[in-house]
Amino acid sequence: MGKIILTASGKGGCGKSTFAVNLGYTLAAAGLDTLLVDFNIGLRNLDLYLGLQDRVLFDFGDYLAGTCKLRKAVVTDGELDKLHLLSCPQIRDIKGLSRQHVSGLLSELRDLYDAVIIDAPTGIGELIRDLASCADAGVLIVTPNFSSIRNAETVSKRLEGQGLAKRFHVINRVRAGSTDPSLPRVEDIEKAVTVPLIGIIPEDENIDIGNNAGRPVVSARDSYIARNFEGIAARLMG
Repeated sequence: MGKIILTASGKGGCGKSTFAVNLGYTLAAAGLDTLLVDFNIGLRNLDLYLGLQDRVLFDFGDYLAGTCKLRKAVVTDGELDKLHLLSCPQIRDIKGLSRQHVSGLLSELRDLYDAVIIDAPTGIGELIRDLASCADAGVLIVTPNFSSIRNAETVSKRLEGQGLAKRFHVINRVRAGSTDPSLPRVEDIEKAVTVPLIGIIPEDENIDIGNNAGRPVVSARDSYIARNFEGIAARLMG
């Protein structure tokens, strides 16, 4: 039975989807059969970040509607056969999507994969509530920004309210050597976000370059960012 990990953030632009993709790649590279599930309905990006946009013909909306089998909606990475993607609809909503639909889908996926990484929608809407009730662990992506910190705490409480006890935070886009007094320091963020810190990811243009090229930055396995994500993945998976 696999482990379901929810990635979340309180505001857009924190790098939540980028984190999810690189975490998924890291787990797959370690030999775990890993599925990334994009739940950003209407605003999906994981297919772009993996370079799979031309191969996504169906999504989990099609599967739930009975249009296709699950295996038709899942796309496998061209270079890493342990890494898979299940997309959401890009140009339509899923009418009548209920907690039962979400829990049924995730229960099925848990039985098929070692790790299921959910890229949740931003904020505290009903969908993230339903996703949190099915997850084993949650990761809040926070940036050195006071609004990001406040919103992360709000999302954390939302997840806790759905019974998700195992929650962590990652500080993303940290500017090395920054002395700007208007920005919160790493130690200030760690104190303000009341769930454990499991990783710090520095600002690096190679991350955005990887996204635009459709190759996760951690695919360069000898890089410091890859080692960073390996540490995060090890802490998450125990």
